[in-house]
Amino acid sequence: MATINRRRFIQMAALGGLTAAVPFSKAWGSQSRGRVVVVGGGTGGATAARYVKAIDPAIDVTIIEMEPKHTTCYMSNWTLAEMRDLDSLTHTFDNTRARGINVIIDKATRIDAEKQTVHTAGGQAIEYDRVIVAPGIDFVWNGLEGYDEAAAEVIPHAWKAGPQTLLLQQQLAAMDDGGVVVITAPPNPFRCPPGPYERAALIAHYLQRHKPKSKVMILDAKDAFSKQGLFTAGWTRHYGDMIEWVGAFDTGGGPERVSVDDRTVHMAFDSVQADVLNVVPPQKAGQIAIDSGLTDASGWCPVDFHTLESTIAKNVHVIGDAIVSSALPKSGYIAASTAKVAAAAVVDLINGREPREGSFFNTCYSLLTPNHSISVSGVYRVAHDDAGAQIVQGVGDSVAVSRAGAEDWEQFREARYAGTWYNNLVAQAFG
Repeated sequence: MATINRRRFIQMAALGGLTAAVPFSKAWGSQSRGRVVVVGGGTGGATAARYVKAIDPAIDVTIIEMEPKHTTCYMSNWTLAEMRDLDSLTHTFDNTRARGINVIIDKATRIDAEKQTVHTAGGQAIEYDRVIVAPGIDFVWNGLEGYDEAAAEVIPHAWKAGPQTLLLQQQLAAMDDGGVVVITAPPNPFRCPPGPYERAALIAHYLQRHKPKSKVMILDAKDAFSKQGLFTAGWTRHYGDMIEWVGAFDTGGGPERVSVDDRTVHMAFDSVQADVLNVVPPQKAGQIAIDSGLTDASGWCPVDFHTLESTIAKNVHVIGDAIVSSALPKSGYIAASTAKVAAAAVVDLINGREPREGSFFNTCYSLLTPNHSISVSGVYRVAHDDAGAQIVQGVGDSVAVSRAGAEDWEQFREARYAGTWYNNLVAQAFG
């Protein structure tokens, strides 16, 4: 990948972002009275609601979210290294309400695209002109044989932040020095592609200080992973041989089955017993998307990348992790980026304008220690060919990646950037 400096990348992103938003000077004069419902109040959903309301305050905007507070999954690995606690990653919808957005705390159970209503577990049927769906991910239970919802109460996945994160934390604290922590990494696509490998590093950071005779092993369903060279170099530098990664080729295809009772992962060529086992299961779009018929055979939601409108249901826009795309990573930053593109498109469509084509941006930080972070940033655009519209990486110097062999001050600066990256991302959603 080409390497560009951070200032150049930010300039590119800022310029591209202008194509993904209606000019505010025009938007504030709008007299529309449309109704937009946002299903899901995570980073994507909260950002989409805020941007629709900011671009056109005359639109009635409602969020339906089952939890009164949202805990971000991104940065939850930091809690395993005792760098943050979950309270610091938990955000209310108070500021969202203060901006004139309705927030309904209820579980959305089904979207009726024909009648343009969202049904909830509490018995409500909420009408919309356009709906933005931010369903996130759910797990393919028994996608790894033996790992179902009941197993997750014993062997945590911790891939949705909250009680699962605390369970993994508690098991690490209770493990004897000299124990083995095993992480299973799922096949692509899944939420936060670098997440399992950052988790290994930050667990190793905890173990190095409290249980230095212990080891971390990653059993992968893949033969390669995001930022692999930077991760492996950093693991060796900071932790020696404490972290071991085992790819699918070496095990005959990766993990096949889990035995809950003895915390054993079975593979074609071998079995590994763990003292603490963290299974990151295969994933699919959130259940509301499946129950509403928005997914295809892949388990994800196909969309028109111009507007992010579902190709299955009219007036329904899908954002974030749930989208079918081989190019866009499933990340918190992409959730926010797709939210902005969808918000601008929805405002245009409600006001009878042709939506302009947006760009998408991603930035992902992964910590190896509290003072060493690596990152990758990318610009993505919509390309048109005989097969239709697809997402591709932008041309030229559209990808920025941490420099291999970076000096300590560079790595430290990246770690500080990671904290401000988080603050900025949640500020635009919940602040």
